Amino acid sequence: MSRPAQIETRLDAAVAWILERCGEQLTVATPLGLGKPNPLLNALYRAIAADPKRRLHLFTALSLARPIPKPGLESRFLQPFLDRQFGADYPELDYVTARRANALPPNIEVTEFYLQSGVWLHNEGAQCDYASINYTHVARDVAARHPNLIVQLVARRGDRLSLSCNPDTILDLLDRMAAEGEPRPLVVLVVHPDLPYLGNDAEVPLDFADLVLEEPGPAHRLFALPREPIIPTEHAIGLHASTWVKDGGTLQIGIGALSDSIVNALTWRQHDPDLFGEQIARLDAPCAGPESGRFHQGLYGASEMVMDGFMHLRRNGILKRRVYDHLPLQQLLNEGLVGEVADDTTLDRLIERGLVPMALDRPTLEWLQYFGWADESIRLHDGELHWPEGHKTTNDLSHDVTRAALRAHIDGRRLRHGRYLHGGFWLGSSELQNWLRELDGEDFSGIAMTRISHINQLYGGREALDIAQRHHARFFNTCMMQTVFGAAVSDGLADGQVVSGVGGQYNFVAMAHAIPNGRSILLLRATRESGGRTVSNIVYNYGHATIPRHLRDIVVTEYGSADLRGQTDAECIRRMLAITDARFQDDLLRQAKGHGKIERNFQIPERWRANTPEQLRSQLKIAETAGRLGVFPFGSDLTDDELKLGRALKFLKAETATTGGRLSTVAKAMLGSHQPDPKYLARMGLTQPSNREERLFARLVGFALSRIG
Repeated sequence: MSRPAQIETRLDAAVAWILERCGEQLTVATPLGLGKPNPLLNALYRAIAADPKRRLHLFTALSLARPIPKPGLESRFLQPFLDRQFGADYPELDYVTARRANALPPNIEVTEFYLQSGVWLHNEGAQCDYASINYTHVARDVAARHPNLIVQLVARRGDRLSLSCNPDTILDLLDRMAAEGEPRPLVVLVVHPDLPYLGNDAEVPLDFADLVLEEPGPAHRLFALPREPIIPTEHAIGLHASTWVKDGGTLQIGIGALSDSIVNALTWRQHDPDLFGEQIARLDAPCAGPESGRFHQGLYGASEMVMDGFMHLRRNGILKRRVYDHLPLQQLLNEGLVGEVADDTTLDRLIERGLVPMALDRPTLEWLQYFGWADESIRLHDGELHWPEGHKTTNDLSHDVTRAALRAHIDGRRLRHGRYLHGGFWLGSSELQNWLRELDGEDFSGIAMTRISHINQLYGGREALDIAQRHHARFFNTCMMQTVFGAAVSDGLADGQVVSGVGGQYNFVAMAHAIPNGRSILLLRATRESGGRTVSNIVYNYGHATIPRHLRDIVVTEYGSADLRGQTDAECIRRMLAITDARFQDDLLRQAKGHGKIERNFQIPERWRANTPEQLRSQLKIAETAGRLGVFPFGSDLTDDELKLGRALKFLKAETATTGGRLSTVAKAMLGSHQPDPKYLARMGLTQPSNREERLFARLVGFALSRIG
């Protein structure tokens, strides 16, 4: 019998309670993303740092931190926005601050399996202490370190708690340690009053915790990600990707501009499929996906991360296909033999599949009642069905009267206990937080935040059901580079520097190959700017790979799709060249011929030479005219004035990327006459420049604003 959780309202008392029970060595597991209780972690960090006899080893991932803008114009623009976005009271993680300075105390160690993207490049401590782990195996690998403490942020309603944003690893970790005979770590859960309360698998009793910390008074603002802009190139990627999504299928997407572009395209496809189809045809892309119609059945979401896109898909009537934890029923739904709303054929289909015996028994009646196809007031006693209206019939469905009565009773009833979205953790904007907080009815019951082992893998005893639920799965992930052979570079560089982490990408790619009608779709921009010049993100080969070439599937750039599954190396090269920027096709082909990987007489078709930014802008005219190329299609956290200033600063960044460009831009700014609206200078703190640097900044801002119009 479990002991009741201790309730504490003082942070210092909770720290003393932990230190007394854990001894001198704290091995702490805390979830990635939003689920970290920052004030408690900081208090533990400070207590350990002040006591050299104690040691702390922290296992986690994705330690969220406010961006630190560079001095100068960037800081003048971003700092007021960051203060507004995160609030003055947001508690930065002390170990993150120390690690930025490579100044972690010698008795504190931090191991992370996923890093905030690009933030920790060339930071020796973060790079050395990174652990490359598939998300599915995190519970296994953390259990092997024998943690004695788990701390996590939760929501509370009465005597129930919700793991809310992070049921992903804690449930698997505790089960793993119990199965291996390991002592159960202390579980300390910290209540945040603004964290959305989510039910289903995320809900646990109060005694799930050993200690519940619920501090009185106002809590700090939850970390909310600013919404990202989408440029036309990224919109094109979303358009191409959206044509692979099948009505009645399954969707997994991550976070960022490319994922938002897919959601934007799917929303357009739902509301105006004819014009959407015209735009797809206008793109005239190689290997286009076959789908362009509305979502009548809708999509089911099975995603490691739940982000804003799923909210928008739900609001737009797209995320509505529900799955059920019953394999034969799910198979009937997939085949279209029954629907979520029963009709006069549903009972016959259930009988034909053996789900309902001719002699209706109690377990079958309870099954029908659980899923909502029979009223709970129906009773079965001594071979007779007692109906809500008061009459009785035999339970023998070979009798016409009984069968007709049950058929009529089922007709029109809607299935219950279905889920339109399973997720491992959620993270996104303040709008997403508000949406989750206000869910009710079927919107609330249809979301199941759950353990990552259910999301990221098929093995574990329910493979057949998971495959049936993930019908026509489309797993979208982004990468930084692709080789012409189909290997993807997503998490690190050839020199070993880690950009982010593998997370669940490998899991989803492998899963797509294990699901009979599943597909993995990797997205990337065909080019990037580096050191003032344009370089290709499609390369011949690279010294690091996140996804190996033998798991190649579909690759999408702004120039189209390349279906690589089952293709020869030479055919993969041809298909990748077809979606490569035209400026880099010849060099890639030369390398392929030089290494004997493609026919020596192969020539680049003239059609592929149209893969240019200029041609792409022309091809996107339909979407532009329809207003579907918005920089912030789902709203922005910036004001209109800030959006204009942002465009001006982006212009300056591009113009000053080289030494010559910097000199030329400064000369134009200083010699020209540019009088911007005073409100823009006020926003940048440049109304009254007090020194030479500020006067230059004011002139540059005025020059940039005049150029962008």
